[in-house]
Amino acid sequence: MLYVDVPTLPEIKALVSARADACVSIYVPTTPQTQHVGASRIAFGNQTRMALQQLEQAGFDKRRAAALAAALDALGEDDDFWRVQANSVAVLATPDSLRTFRLATAVPALTEVSDRFHIKPLLRAVAFPQTAYVLALSENAVRLVEVSADLPAEPVRVPDLPRSAADAVGRASVNNLTQNTRIANAEGQTVLLRQYARQVDAALRPVLAGRDSPLILAAAEPLGPIFRGVNTYPALLPDGIAGSPDRTSDSDLAGSARQVLDRHYAAEVASARTLFEERFGQRRATTDVGEAARAATHGAVELLLVDMDSVLPGTVDDDTGAVTFASEASARTYGVVDEIAGRAILTGAKVLAVRQGDIPDGAPVAATLRYAQ
Repeated sequence: MLYVDVPTLPEIKALVSARADACVSIYVPTTPQTQHVGASRIAFGNQTRMALQQLEQAGFDKRRAAALAAALDALGEDDDFWRVQANSVAVLATPDSLRTFRLATAVPALTEVSDRFHIKPLLRAVAFPQTAYVLALSENAVRLVEVSADLPAEPVRVPDLPRSAADAVGRASVNNLTQNTRIANAEGQTVLLRQYARQVDAALRPVLAGRDSPLILAAAEPLGPIFRGVNTYPALLPDGIAGSPDRTSDSDLAGSARQVLDRHYAAEVASARTLFEERFGQRRATTDVGEAARAATHGAVELLLVDMDSVLPGTVDDDTGAVTFASEASARTYGVVDEIAGRAILTGAKVLAVRQGDIPDGAPVAATLRYAQ
């Protein structure tokens, strides 16, 4: 099982708005296999030292630096924390606070020191989570399976989940309707299946509450469309796994689910590129970093694509959005593209952290605008 705690949108906004005399952002590749996590702990210790060296070079207050070092060292020594990991961990610390997020997505090692947090890798984890749930639903049985990028599929215990459609409605079968002539027809069978679907949905609610991982439905007709009609989980994907899942192993379900996720994410990126092309023809799109920074500062960004891997050191003026690039990163600079993304989020834009090849012209940023500039 992956131990994941991806930040919510309100948490992302709070991190974007946070300012301190020292904000340290450390991203470390990890593994859910506890016996192999030692390398990640060593890497975290090395990255901690890199961050503290940057602060020392900037002349940072020694007492504040000592408080920050103590918090980071304590995390590095916390066996319980490192025992339960996913594919990467984000550590966002100041001398007064420390937040961690375990991510299903694998992100490269990164250490940033500034007066604000570096949040772009978190945006990738939020936009394209690599975990999902598969609901394998048929008249004969129902089960929930957790799927991750590189671990075996794992069944999820769901209290009060009915064993079958017949169990849910208290009948010997939903196909033998002679027990009650009032519903002895195809319409009556649909009524019973809808009761079954509602019970499944009700059982899932407490298990999935507070989560936003995609839910993929594996079901045959007519039960698939019936469940979609009563489902209350907002992250149910429109694309599912066709056919009865009764004889499909959890492993095979996971393989099909990963294909569904790939298609879903690819469609989302393709839709964003299509919108960019439409807006470009209306003079409402740009791949220029300076123009995107000014637009984000003034709340003009509608949709933003950012290269999840690039870091352009510099600063962005708080009032005008004017960009000043730096030759190298330091405690007095931050990632310009990361700052653009943060400002866009705070003004209600949709932000997707993607690979460079997914951005028009291979630029580090692409923005569609709410109005022509």
